[in-house]
Formats: sequence, C-alpha cells, structure tokens
Amino acid sequence: MSHLSTTQFIPAKIAVLTVSDTRNETTDTSGGYLVDALTKGGHQLVDKKIVIDDLYLIRAVVSQWIADSDIEVILITGGTGFTARDTTPEAVSVLFDKKVEGFGELFRAISYQEIGSSTIQSRALAGFANNTVIFCMPGSTGACKTAWTKIIEEQINSQHKPCNFMPHVGGK
Repeated sequence: MSHLSTTQFIPAKIAVLTVSDTRNETTDTSGGYLVDALTKGGHQLVDKKIVIDDLYLIRAVVSQWIADSDIEVILITGGTGFTARDTTPEAVSVLFDKKVEGFGELFRAISYQEIGSSTIQSRALAGFANNTVIFCMPGSTGACKTAWTKIIEEQINSQHKPCNFMPHVGGK
C-alpha cells in the first residue's frame, strides 16, 4: 500500500458515465449528483455521458476514456444489479489491469448500515486500467452519495493520509 500523500490539493480529472435505459440529462439525478459533488470538491469534470444498458456501448465509452490522457478517474453509476440488462461489471471488469477489491467490500459494509441486507444486490466494483481508477456504483442517487462521501472523495484527494489513489493515476 502506498503511503504517498501531498500537502497540496491536486484536482483530479474525472469523467462520469450514467448507465441507464431511461435517464436523460434532465432526469439523471445520480450522474448530476456526482458532477456537482466532484466540482464542489475542487475536481475537474472532463466528460459526462449517458449510455443505455448495453455491454458493448459501456465498454466502448470506458475504453475511450481509459486511453484518454486527460482522464484520471472514471465514475460509473448504474447497471450493477442483477437484472438481465445490468452488465456494467461484465463490461468494465475485463478492462481492469488491477482490481480494487476493497471498494465493493467497503461500499456494501457501509451501505448495509443504510439499507440493510438489500446491499448484497449491489455488484459495486473498482479497478485500475492504464493509470485510470474506475469506480462502478449502483444507479440510485443515495448509493452514489454513499460511495462519494464515504469512500471516493477521500481516495481521490491527494492530501488524504495515510494514502490515496492519486499517486497511481495519470502519466499515460
């Protein structure tokens, strides 16, 4: 585990992807929340998209962002459940160079305090690909708030001690 942190805040360059068959820019409260939270946190929004629940469309967008040197963090909301259309984990996990096993575990542990045993229906996951950290979280705005405020916000803050993800992103 890296113990690198800095005394200076370094804004992360972030892309947000909403996976949904029904949301648009007006009704995308989860993606909207993430955009508001990251910009209020001093980070830079590089791109935002909405795609339908289609494994190959999800993978295409994420692959493009992984290759983009202007993107260090990808936040994905939606498609992590168990319906036939929920394919975000299958679309994204094959792109990982390394998995962040603790993200899904910690998300479900925190979420258990909020929604009880229903948290087992979340397949939240995270990983690294080409020096980009990717977080996949459920599509509800509440789940996005939980993931952002309890995990992601600290881990993409270069000042967070004893360690954070920022020394491991960028430099593509």
